[in-house]
Amino acid sequence: MSRAMDNYYAAVYWGCRVESAEACARRAETFFRLLSRCDPDFTRWFEQADSRKTDLQLQFEPTYETFMRFFKRRTYRMGKSGFIFSAWTGHPEGKQRGGMVRFKCGLETAGVSNSCLLELPQEAPGTERVLTVPVLTEVVRAMVVAWEPDCGGVFSNAYQRARDEPVDQPYTGWLTYLSHRRGQVPPLPEPVRVEPVEEKGSLLILTPERFDGHEPRYMALADEVRASLDKAGLLKESIISLHTPT
Repeated sequence: MSRAMDNYYAAVYWGCRVESAEACARRAETFFRLLSRCDPDFTRWFEQADSRKTDLQLQFEPTYETFMRFFKRRTYRMGKSGFIFSAWTGHPEGKQRGGMVRFKCGLETAGVSNSCLLELPQEAPGTERVLTVPVLTEVVRAMVVAWEPDCGGVFSNAYQRARDEPVDQPYTGWLTYLSHRRGQVPPLPEPVRVEPVEEKGSLLILTPERFDGHEPRYMALADEVRASLDKAGLLKESIISLHTPT
């Protein structure tokens, strides 16, 4: 029997940070602009609707003005101060060929993370182009520059399902991002590579080849990295709250 394929997503998370519609719209525009440079699949976007047929009638340009218009709708409001939005790449073969974005920003509710999540291609040819370290490094960089998160990365669904206990953020991924606010990254085992992301934090790349969350040696490496980060105090639960009315 053949083993199930692993699927991946990229995501970043941050705590309570009250921001205006204008600030969230600027961040969203920056994110989509930087993401469009990562792969051709990320250059065309459609709003999410109740059906695929309706979705394909809702193409939009991800500009500041567009998001300001979206954020005036009740559909895209969340709580007293936050915004929520989702979009997909409109691939006619289905969402497995392209990607889907969901983000929540401007939230001040305790226990609810602001976040941005990108579901990555699950089928060729998108998997061959996108699921590589160079492309995914730029995807995470786009997320970090735009959203200034606390943590994030590119995660294997298989690895997360295989863990004995649920693990809250920060998660351990094929790529793991940690803000400098969390502390200094300790020495890590080979072949893990650590790269700076602007002046904002560190990106840990577990393997140069595709991380397989079904494979014991990859799982063992991820567990070892997580243990080292936990021992160094980088996985502490507290996330800095940034209340910045703009």
